[in-house]
Amino acid sequence: MNETLFQAAALIVPLVTAIVFHEVAHGWTARALGDPTAAQLKRLSLNPLRHVDPVGTILVPGALALAKGPVFGWAKPVPVIKARLRNPRFGMMAVAAAGPGSNLVLAAIGAVLLGLLVSFYQTATDPSLVARFVALNLTNFITINVFLALFNLLPIPPFDGSHIVEGLLPPAAAAQYERLRPLGFPIMLLLIVVLPWLIPSFDPVGKLVVPPVQWVTGQYMGLAAWFAGG
Repeated sequence: MNETLFQAAALIVPLVTAIVFHEVAHGWTARALGDPTAAQLKRLSLNPLRHVDPVGTILVPGALALAKGPVFGWAKPVPVIKARLRNPRFGMMAVAAAGPGSNLVLAAIGAVLLGLLVSFYQTATDPSLVARFVALNLTNFITINVFLALFNLLPIPPFDGSHIVEGLLPPAAAAQYERLRPLGFPIMLLLIVVLPWLIPSFDPVGKLVVPPVQWVTGQYMGLAAWFAGG
């Protein structure tokens, strides 16, 4: 298998899986807390075709991977209507936290599976191509899920962290903060794409997100090593 295709295939499957579960977790939590909108629109399916955004799920992550930058993306947002939640203030915080939380759970599952795979093949002198492909998928799966979880906790609209911060603020301050939401996407592009391109030393993702991602990923790799028997 061509090495580029091998690496791309081992990146796409974990990325799409992580993004889809992230979005569906929002919808599952919203339904549990009183808002059935996502369920009514049939957006609680794990079928990737219902969630894939051609730009956010394919083009942006692909371009970042080719540029050897931090790989992130997004799917079509699962609709949540705040007013339909039984406790809108708490509900939106819980719905927002469910996405990153699901990614951290998935990363743990990936670590366990990676450890078991390594344990099974650790005596093999030349693991099969399939085994190496699965191992690379699981390694990427852990890293991508951790990155998506921590990246989405940034307190910038439209990220999940902004909903959590809004719920923690006093009502008056929360109302002011909510007014930034329509500007969230331009602010995100400015801080994460435009300014780092214009000023290479300005790297909020590299300085604020990557170090904790590396630390948390290391803990999951330690879990994988434990299940591998070493």
